[in-house]
Amino acid sequence: MEAARAEAGPDATIVGVIGSPVTHSLSPLLHNSAFAALGLGSWRSYPFDVPLGRTQQALDAMRRADLTGLSVTMPHKRPVAALVDELSEVARRLDAVNCVHRLDDALYGTNTDGEGFVSSLLRGADFDPAGRRCLVAGAGGAARAVVLALTRADAASVAVVNRTHDRAVEAAVLAGNRGTVVPNESKAVADAVMSADLVVNATPLGMSGVDRIDSDASPPWLVPPSLLGSGQVAADLVYVPRPTPWLRQASARGATVLDGLGMLVHQAAAQLIIWTGAEPPLRAMWRAAETAHPFEA
Repeated sequence: MEAARAEAGPDATIVGVIGSPVTHSLSPLLHNSAFAALGLGSWRSYPFDVPLGRTQQALDAMRRADLTGLSVTMPHKRPVAALVDELSEVARRLDAVNCVHRLDDALYGTNTDGEGFVSSLLRGADFDPAGRRCLVAGAGGAARAVVLALTRADAASVAVVNRTHDRAVEAAVLAGNRGTVVPNESKAVADAVMSADLVVNATPLGMSGVDRIDSDASPPWLVPPSLLGSGQVAADLVYVPRPTPWLRQASARGATVLDGLGMLVHQAAAQLIIWTGAEPPLRAMWRAAETAHPFEA
């Protein structure tokens, strides 16, 4: 971070993203595209590869280099939550931070992942969760953020299915009395899908470089896309490839589909509001994101 400060100069306002690996991150591209559109010529965003176990050192460097903000990705979301000076309610409940804002010498941590997901639903699928029935497949950090965000958006119910029952319970608890756990059994899953307005794949299955899926294979989906149909929204948090195999099959069944690029763009936009106080230029951010990861029909 000190190298970024030296490159940008003493008068620049610097933000960035920490993670490991971080070279694939679109955050600097989204941030810098937004700064250009907003006319913030002195703002810069950089990627910082920070290995696991070096989170504290990264936050110390943030202070020394006079950085204004950090976007936080894996594996640092939970460690950062334990190290910042103050947490938002959402970050506290998730025990995970994806955005740090430095004010004077204090570090404020929040989490915009779920907010970004709900915004992407509205933009990409014209779907408002209020009063709707939702099913989330997975119980990791991204799934937990989605469960909490759907609950805060007044979803009528949020059901969770996961391979590990105890983790499904932990995620469903975030939805309070609207949260339920669906047993990872074919009939129970089929019944849950049948009653859902929105089904979210919050697992990495199908992501490029993680789980390669051949078109003729029958992967162990938590929610088989063949169960989905017309009148339902299928959202996949994965955005590489576009579309994912799960979304291709759900679309073929008549579902309205939404990939994870929107969540990425809108969570970054929410971070920009925190750092700059300005309305984020979503059109410019979307243009940058879709140029980097075009949709393949």
